[in-house]
Amino acid sequence: MQITWLGHAAFRLQGKVGADLVTVVTDPYSNEKTGLKLPRLEADIVTISHNHDDHNNREAVKGEPTFVEQAGEYEYKGVFIDGIQSFHDANKGSERGENIMYRFEIEDISIAHLGDLGHELDDKQLERLEGTDILLIPVGGVYTIDAQKAVSVINQIEPRIIIPMHYKVPGLKFDLGTLDQFLKAIAIKPRYEEKLKISKKELPQDDMEVVVLSF
Repeated sequence: MQITWLGHAAFRLQGKVGADLVTVVTDPYSNEKTGLKLPRLEADIVTISHNHDDHNNREAVKGEPTFVEQAGEYEYKGVFIDGIQSFHDANKGSERGENIMYRFEIEDISIAHLGDLGHELDDKQLERLEGTDILLIPVGGVYTIDAQKAVSVINQIEPRIIIPMHYKVPGLKFDLGTLDQFLKAIAIKPRYEEKLKISKKELPQDDMEVVVLSF
């Protein structure tokens, strides 16, 4: 399968289901709101973690995708999706509302996208995320967990690969923490990739890896 970072919390996940190539897009953002620019997108499935302009630009994805915007279990085109309720802040949503984390099963690989998570996880949430292979996690703070809290959540989930997202990049209109702050906190030497192409057998078996994707 292949994972491409599109900036902010937006990713393109692509994998084979039988003979078909299936494409999932997460949290497409507004160019005007963020100052970033999404590429031209088509997808079979689009997930929205919460209804803020930097995560819910449905019109940016062409074709006739299926939109998943609620917690619950789904299966589309052979892709299993588990939407897990959480909050956008550390005060049970009283500041910024709710957030949905999504877990995908594609090519026998489990990928979790935490959206704009604002807190550490409880036991029920952790149970739903048990066995996550690849974790897409916000690290920039301000509106989500920051670098230190991200490390705590990573230690709760114990994925095999960590891909940071939702941090300060050139052109972003609002202030977030930097990638360097997260890398200092996690203290794992990262590898840098344009895209992550990986199979189940290629997942690391011992130590966790941090993969920083280009944008």
